[in-house]
Amino acid sequence: MSAASNLSSEDQFLCSICLDVFTDPVSTPCGHNFCKNCINEHWNTSDRCQCPMCKEGFNTRPDLRVNTFISEMVAQFRQSAQQKTSSSEQQESKPGEVPCDVCTGTKLKALKSCLVCLASYCETHLEPHLTASRLQRHQLIDPVENLEDRMCTKHNKPLELFCKTDQTCVCTLCPVLDHKMHKFVPLKEEYEGKKVELKKTEAEIQQMIQKRRLKIQEIKHSVDLSEEDADREKAEGVQVFTDLKESVERRLNELIDTIKETQKRKEKQAEAFIKELEQEISELKKRSTEVVQVSLSEDHVHLLQSFPYLKAAPPTKDWTEVSVHPPSYEGTVVGALHQLEETLSREMKKLFDEAELKRVQKFAVDVTLDPDTAHPKLILSDDGKQVTYGNVKKNLPNNPERFSDCSCVLGKKSFSFDRFYFEVQVKGKTSWDLGVARESINRKRQITLRPQNGYWTICLRNGNEYKAPAGPSVLLSLKSQPQKVGVFVDYEEGLVSFYDVDAAALIYSFTGCSFTEKLFPFFSPWRNDGGKNSAPLIICPVNQTEWTDDI
Repeated sequence: MSAASNLSSEDQFLCSICLDVFTDPVSTPCGHNFCKNCINEHWNTSDRCQCPMCKEGFNTRPDLRVNTFISEMVAQFRQSAQQKTSSSEQQESKPGEVPCDVCTGTKLKALKSCLVCLASYCETHLEPHLTASRLQRHQLIDPVENLEDRMCTKHNKPLELFCKTDQTCVCTLCPVLDHKMHKFVPLKEEYEGKKVELKKTEAEIQQMIQKRRLKIQEIKHSVDLSEEDADREKAEGVQVFTDLKESVERRLNELIDTIKETQKRKEKQAEAFIKELEQEISELKKRSTEVVQVSLSEDHVHLLQSFPYLKAAPPTKDWTEVSVHPPSYEGTVVGALHQLEETLSREMKKLFDEAELKRVQKFAVDVTLDPDTAHPKLILSDDGKQVTYGNVKKNLPNNPERFSDCSCVLGKKSFSFDRFYFEVQVKGKTSWDLGVARESINRKRQITLRPQNGYWTICLRNGNEYKAPAGPSVLLSLKSQPQKVGVFVDYEEGLVSFYDVDAAALIYSFTGCSFTEKLFPFFSPWRNDGGKNSAPLIICPVNQTEWTDDI
């Protein structure tokens, strides 16, 4: 990697902020590189500390150090560029380059053109213009072709003035002969002015280039994220439909087993009847044989004595009403399909809720409690993640932000755009309030939780009464008591949703909300209720849960 010829293109050594080769290159935690001074100035003038390329945000400003590896690569690149520049000097002029007008034979590349001599010179033939006092007064410019274009076509004199009226270059005779009463400035003065304008234009163009380069990186990053999301969704889709397929196959096997079992019962019943009938036939055949034998006997006494026994038929069952009806399977398939439909509907809802919860968990934010807003009887943990109700009222400053009548506390950070999500453990509590509140709520009197007053919350009372204070309150019927509650807000869509995290189930949603102020996470652990409600509310880290699908 030490050879300059092995280095990559110049673009890889350009800072995407200043669009120049890196100076003191540093790397952000997300892996992108910038000039140290450029990224620091960018963050100094920005409201949010985030990467200009991938937009990843940082909770605290990273401590940036010069990347020695990239710094060495940049140094090699600069050295290589200088070597290429020096080696290109005194080369033979190529097509498109200005040749020296003095060279005979091989024409070398011109370094300068003289507006007085109307000729272009290579380094060797330019020497007199640099050393002779008479020629040093000539005006030299970067090499150009067609030096005749620098002469006035009418007066055959150099173009030295600029006519601001006609916006054209003129010679010293033009103001007298052809541009009377026009406004003129020296060509150099106009040149300097236009040069300043071009620098501004160039800066604007470079800014446009920078924005587009950043946009390219943003689009590429978005494509990468989209690909990751697509792979994840495909994997989840395969798993879901595999589970559904297995569920259908399981229900089909159960249907077939039910039909087989019914048929087997009928077969056993028929076999029992047939066995009993065959037994009676055997007995009847035996009696028939005895009757025939006695009938053929010439022993009068024996016949008369046997007659009563033979006359009476052997004990048999009356089979007149006995029959084996074929089983009716009508409705069996329909019933199985109906049961399958209910199962799939239930499981589809479960899968949808799980997918929805996973989606909103991606917008998780770090929430900590603000002690300046806490009611004096509330006890906050040192890390600002837990709150409990205390029986002793602390002597705290009655600042405007603090709740004075209700045992509530807000999160430190406010939100006024985009989407955010956080989770709170409510395990072991019999009463609590959770949600979000707008910044302008009245904190110095008793409050009524409802959207009209700036609160979007759900509540638990008496251990089993869940409600959403929507004005009027909506009673919530939950299959199980949530141990952890997720709160999701879509500011732009006007949506506040609450989830039972462990069950991956939606508890309630406020829809059609109109947010015009900053929103703060809102918490109330309520009173201890004689120790029954002494458990804390705990703000938990968000981990996307893997649920099992019991289809």
